[in-house]
Amino acid sequence: MAKTNTAVPVVGKTVKVKLMMGLIGTRETHRATVRGLGLRGINSVSELEDTPSVRGMINKVSYLVKVVA
Repeated sequence: MAKTNTAVPVVGKTVKVKLMMGLIGTRETHRATVRGLGLRGINSVSELEDTPSVRGMINKVSYLVKVVA
């Protein structure tokens, strides 16, 4: 019997993230996480697949970003 991968995201599920604050004065790891989310400057928006890893990244920098509809 083949082992199934439960971490495969459902096709079409995405989440939009917007950078609300600047990165000056933040930790280097938080800046790297914001860049990993595809955000560059204040008010930039990135649309990403809704996976547990992306949710964890958003949670890590939740004071800097906002999930938009």
